[in-house]
Amino acid sequence: MKTIVAVLVSTFAFGAAIAQTTDQPASHPSADTRSAMAASDAKRDAAVEKHIKSLHLALKITPAQESQWSDVAATMRENVKELDRAIDKRTANAASATAIDDLNSYAEIAQSHANGVKKLASAFSGLYTAMSDDQKKTADEVFSHRGHDGSKVAKQ
Repeated sequence: MKTIVAVLVSTFAFGAAIAQTTDQPASHPSADTRSAMAASDAKRDAAVEKHIKSLHLALKITPAQESQWSDVAATMRENVKELDRAIDKRTANAASATAIDDLNSYAEIAQSHANGVKKLASAFSGLYTAMSDDQKKTADEVFSHRGHDGSKVAKQ
């Protein structure tokens, strides 16, 4: 469970690195802002794809588990897209946002993150129950050996 949270926390952390917006009207983000948002989205997408591949290998997903794994991977991808939408909305409106707008947009990002964790936990639960004891042990180790930034911590 810690890794599931770490995956989404790391995804959320990538969102914090979005470039500053210029003083353009909120309804029309500048080309530079749109470009920065797209680059940030692509960076998060690449990070989640790398993480999906890494988990697939570490968990030694069998051909019989591929269907359930596909659900987990699809959930991870959808979570990133939902988070991207919330972050991009905040970024696009940053120039004209009041303190209340800023707090509400942050709440939307946090809610997107929380919803994503719940979805991922549910999707992973089905796969986890289908895993062998050795795979479960590996999953438990992989999930408990993650840093707060989502990076893998060396096993002892």
